[in-house]
Amino acid sequence: PPVAGAPPSPRLPLHTPMSAFAAVSAPVLRAAAPVAGRNATQTRRASVRSRAVAEPDVMDAGLKPRDDVRNVAIIAHVDHGKTTLVDSMLAQSKVFRDNETVEVRVMDSNDLERERGITILSKNTAVTYKDTKVNIIDTPGHADFGGEVERVLNMVDGVLLLVDAIEGPMPQTRFVLKKALELKKKVVVVVNKIDREGARPDWVVDTTFDLFCSLGATDEQCEFPVVFASGVNGIAGLELDQMAETLEPLFDVIVAKIPPPVVNTTAPLQMLVTNLDYDEFKGRIALGRVNAGTINKSQNIKLGIPGGESRNGKIGEVFVYKNFQKEIVDEVSAGDICAVAGLDDVMIGETIMADGAEPLPTITVEEPTVRMTFSVNGAPFAGKEGKFVTSRNIKDRLDRELERNLALKVEPGETADTFIVCGRGALHITILIETMRREGFEFCIGPPQVIFKESDEGKKLEPYEEAIVEVPEEYNGAVVELLANRKGEMLDLFTNDKGMTTVKYKVPTRGLLGVRNAILTATRGTAVLNTIFDGYYGFAGEISQRDQGSLVASETGAATSYALFSSQDRGIMFIKPGVEVYAGMVVGIHQRSGDLSVNVAKRKAATNVRSNKDATVVLNEPKSLSLDDCVEYIGEDELVEVTPLSVRILKNPKMDKKLQKQLSHKK
Repeated sequence: PPVAGAPPSPRLPLHTPMSAFAAVSAPVLRAAAPVAGRNATQTRRASVRSRAVAEPDVMDAGLKPRDDVRNVAIIAHVDHGKTTLVDSMLAQSKVFRDNETVEVRVMDSNDLERERGITILSKNTAVTYKDTKVNIIDTPGHADFGGEVERVLNMVDGVLLLVDAIEGPMPQTRFVLKKALELKKKVVVVVNKIDREGARPDWVVDTTFDLFCSLGATDEQCEFPVVFASGVNGIAGLELDQMAETLEPLFDVIVAKIPPPVVNTTAPLQMLVTNLDYDEFKGRIALGRVNAGTINKSQNIKLGIPGGESRNGKIGEVFVYKNFQKEIVDEVSAGDICAVAGLDDVMIGETIMADGAEPLPTITVEEPTVRMTFSVNGAPFAGKEGKFVTSRNIKDRLDRELERNLALKVEPGETADTFIVCGRGALHITILIETMRREGFEFCIGPPQVIFKESDEGKKLEPYEEAIVEVPEEYNGAVVELLANRKGEMLDLFTNDKGMTTVKYKVPTRGLLGVRNAILTATRGTAVLNTIFDGYYGFAGEISQRDQGSLVASETGAATSYALFSSQDRGIMFIKPGVEVYAGMVVGIHQRSGDLSVNVAKRKAATNVRSNKDATVVLNEPKSLSLDDCVEYIGEDELVEVTPLSVRILKNPKMDKKLQKQLSHKK
C-alpha cells in the first residue's frame, strides 16, 4: 500500500528495463523510511481502528446481517494462552457466581487435557456483551489436532489469532492462520502475555504482519486489528500505554470488527453438523451453525449430503450455549450456533434441512500422515487387567471414534484381529490410545509408520514437516547434528540477545519419530521442539532411528534384586524388583546395538549358609516410560501392550522366530 507523504508512483510502459524500476522505487523507499519500524506499526493500527466493517455492495434477496450475534473462534499455537484468555472472558462476563469455585482452564474439561495442559477437543461457550451474544469456540493448538480447527472454522465469521508476546508466530500459528485466510475469515490479532518479562509486542506485530504477507493475504486482510492482552490478569488495550483494567477493549473490537452473520431467516432450514456430543439421557447431540431459516423443537427435518439420498428425522430438543451451559429453547434462527437432540444416526458433515433446501458442502480436512496397527493383545498376561479385550470391542470403539474424529481413518489389517489407524501424527493416535486405555480396553499397538504416496511420475513420496527447535546456544550443535542425521535440511538458524538459538529444519516425518526424547537428552531437557506438516516430497532414503538394542526377558516370573543387579550393567532397566515379567518382554535398553536376552527373574541359589548379601544390593533407579515414551522407543519388531493398569513393551512374536521357538517350548 502507498505510504503517506510518498510521491505518486509514475506509470511505466510495458517492457521497461529493471534499472528504470530501481530508479523509480528508490525515492519511494526513501520517503517511506521515516515511518518505518514502530511508527509504521502505529500508523497501521490507527488506520485499522478507524476502518469500519465493509458491507457487501450487492446483497442477495432476503440476506440480512444479525447485529445481535458474533461467532468467533480462538486460534493459536499450543500454549499461547487461548484457554486462559477464555477463562478471563467468562469470569468478566459474570458467567459464574461470586461464591462459585471455578477450576483453572475451565474449558479443558477432559482429564487428559488437564493432565497434559493442552486443548485436544474444541469447546463451545457464549457470553453476552452489551446486548450482543458472542459465541466463543476454543480450539486445540497442537498440529496433530488441526482437524478440530479446520472443522470449527466453518461455524464462525471471524477469529482471534493469539500470539505470544515473546515467541511471536510459531508453526501452528502459520497453519491455523492459513486456514482462516483461505476461508476469508476476519482476523483480529491478540498479542497475549504482555506481562511476561522480555515481552516484545511491537516485534510480534511486525512478524505477524510478515506472516500475513507470506501467506498471500489481501490488502484488506493485512490491515488486521491488534489488541494487547494478558489473559491470566484479565486486561486488554489497543495501545501498550493505554491498558484497561478489564478485557472490555477486546470485547469492543470483537463486536466492532468481527462481521455479524449475514443470513436469510425466512429461507428453508439449513444447518451443517460440525461436531457431535453425547448425553446419557438425551443420546447423540449434533452441534452446528444454522445457516438459513430457523430450527424448532419437534420439527420434522431431512438429513443428507450433496449427491446422496436424504432421510427423514425429527428434532427432539434444541439448545443454545449460554454462560458455559446448554440452555433449552424453542427455536434458533439463522446465524446462531446451537445443539439439537433426537437424531440418533446423524453424522458430522451432514446437513439438517427442511423441504426445499439443498445440502451444504461437507467438511473436508487434510489427509493423515502417520499410521499405527491396533491388534488384540496376544501377550502372556492378556485378559488379566482389561475389561474390553476382543476384536469386536476394539472395532466398535474405533467406529465410534470415527463419527466425531474426522482427521482419523481406520482400515482393516492383515488379519481379522488387527486394525490400521491413520492420524495426523503420533500424538493424535496416542491420545486415542490413552483414552481407550482409561475406558478399560486392552490391546497391542505397533510402531508409528508414515504413509507414503506416489507421484504422477511414479516417484515415491513421503511426508515432511517443518521443525523449529529453541535451545540454549551451547547445545545448538547437538541439535543440528541430530536433525542432520535424520535427513533434515536446515532452513534458518539465529541466536537472540539472550543466548537462545532458534533452529528451523525441514525434516521427513520418519526422521521425527522418536526424536523428541533424543533432543531432550542431548540438550539436558532445555530444548523446545515444535513441528508442523509441510507437504509430500521425494523419498529421503534410509534413516537410522535407534542405535541401541533392547534387553529382553528370557523367563517368566517376578523380577528379583539379585538378577537386576547383574543385568543393570548391560544397560538401563525399565523395571523394579517384584514386577511380573514374561519371556519376550522388553525390560531395558541395551548399551550396544542388537538385542540381549537377560533373566531378570533368576533367584539366588538357596544354601544352608546364612547370608544377608541381598540386603546390600544397590540398584540404579529404573527409567520410567509413559505411553508416549513407549511409542517413541519401539522398533519395527516390537509392540506396546496397553492395559488399564500397565504399559509394557514386548518383542513382536510374529517377527521374532527365536522368541516363537521359546514360547512353543514353554507350551
